[in-house]
Amino acid sequence: MNYRDEYGHWLAQVTDEDLLDQLKKMNDAEIEDAFYKDLEFGTAGLRGVIGPGSNRMNRYVVARASQGIANYLNANKPKRGKPSVVIGYDSRIKSDFFAFVASAVFAANDIQVHLWPSLLPVPTVSYAVRYLGASAGIMITASHNPSKYNGYKVYGPDGCQITTEAADTILAEIEKLDLFLDVKMADFNVSVMETGMIKYIDPVVLTSFIEEVKGQSVLYGDKVDRNVAIVYSPLNGTGLVPVTRALEECGFTNITVVEEQRNPDGNFPTCPYPNPEIREAMKLGLEYCDKTGADLLLATDPDADRCGIAVKDGKGYRLLTGNETGLLLLDFICSQRTKHGKMPKNPVFVKTVVTMDLAEKIASSYGVKTVNVLTGFKFIGEVIARLEKEGRVNDYILGFEESYGYLTGSYVRDKDAVDAALMICEMFAYYKTRGISLLDKLNELYATYGYCMNTLHSYEFEGSAGMTRMAEIMKIFHAGLSQIGSWDVIKTVDYTKGIDGLPKADVLKFYTSFGSVVIRPSGTEPKLKAYISVTAKNREEAEEIEKVVAAELEKLIG
Repeated sequence: MNYRDEYGHWLAQVTDEDLLDQLKKMNDAEIEDAFYKDLEFGTAGLRGVIGPGSNRMNRYVVARASQGIANYLNANKPKRGKPSVVIGYDSRIKSDFFAFVASAVFAANDIQVHLWPSLLPVPTVSYAVRYLGASAGIMITASHNPSKYNGYKVYGPDGCQITTEAADTILAEIEKLDLFLDVKMADFNVSVMETGMIKYIDPVVLTSFIEEVKGQSVLYGDKVDRNVAIVYSPLNGTGLVPVTRALEECGFTNITVVEEQRNPDGNFPTCPYPNPEIREAMKLGLEYCDKTGADLLLATDPDADRCGIAVKDGKGYRLLTGNETGLLLLDFICSQRTKHGKMPKNPVFVKTVVTMDLAEKIASSYGVKTVNVLTGFKFIGEVIARLEKEGRVNDYILGFEESYGYLTGSYVRDKDAVDAALMICEMFAYYKTRGISLLDKLNELYATYGYCMNTLHSYEFEGSAGMTRMAEIMKIFHAGLSQIGSWDVIKTVDYTKGIDGLPKADVLKFYTSFGSVVIRPSGTEPKLKAYISVTAKNREEAEEIEKVVAAELEKLIG
């Protein structure tokens, strides 16, 4: 069926008046983009622009995906009882509605639904799956994407995002379905009030989650001044309650919340790209810091699995990169565990292949083994799950990725900004009590292990033509590079071949004398991403090299 036929099918079948009105107003270019393919379902679930169409996030696409998962769960029923699913949602446009739609589909398929009664961070879904012994978890979120996006993340019974094998099997189930004719849906209110097929999760589960986060502390009784002045922004997302609660219960009460970004709002009026990696999203928080003279700025993304920070730098404030914060946390955790005799016998640190390689040097200096995994925190979660099966889960001490995702414990299997916020505040307060700033500590690490700079460059490719162009560019890189600018490519690692036992992935890493470059398509956005890692004598030299390399990549990508 071509996109025009599919569009006609939707016009004939859609009963939702709002979607039908949008359908009728679409021009041909909009119709093509909305219907030229189905929204892709994979290990990251679904993610797309909200609106009508098979390539969009809407009630019909969400219901169809839920029916496919329901069929998968019913084909793999537990030995006792019925399958069950945990469902959560964030502050995005229609997140609560999509959660209710998914709940109604699962209830109609005799699958017990455990629904969070209010919006909460994505790690609480991973946690509740394990706590409640559920068969799966669903989180309605598009993480840090702009407001026009929403998404649908899927977790397995271990609290990890689903495996490639599970995703492929679920996709096969979804593709069998006509999204208008083959989807069962119960009455939501009846399922809550009468049949009990949809149950709200008891607040005790959130309390248990917060207690697990608090249990990650590595201060071990060390003297710390917890009255540090903190400015915090949940970026109009889900972090406000769990982050402030965890911090306050651990003694960090001097917290000023950015009022304009306090309340949930899927339009993100003051931060169109609600990502703590982006300076624009941190602008208001930095203004609050200037007004209050705060010691530390914390910000979490809308589904509160990423955490960004800024610290005083002379008269102003400097944003730390995800890599820099990760290096500091790694060294802090290792030094504290070593100092207090809390380091496991065979400690393990996990990072992604695009995360700064300097972390491996730091880990090695403490006798910690580094495990490198593909981009995506699900792969860090899989390492934790493997350690647990081997009876070594306590060997895991930290996992982080350059995109501001951190996790210090095994209580969840996804990155957790609530945990990150607490650990960062403890680290900051520990050093401040001793007259050391985080920038001082970072410079000390560079002096010890060598200076390293990592940057990310993203190139957008919208629509079907953009996807074709992106594939053509990847073919050029797969054909091989002998040079990047004036630097010879010493070694190329092609992860499509399944390197080091990792799953096959469209990722290329080019090693040179200045460092490395990683190229990959984004798994959640129509973007090509380039990660430049430069090792140099100092920051100035690294910046010069990075600028030249970035310009060369710009020429190649076009």
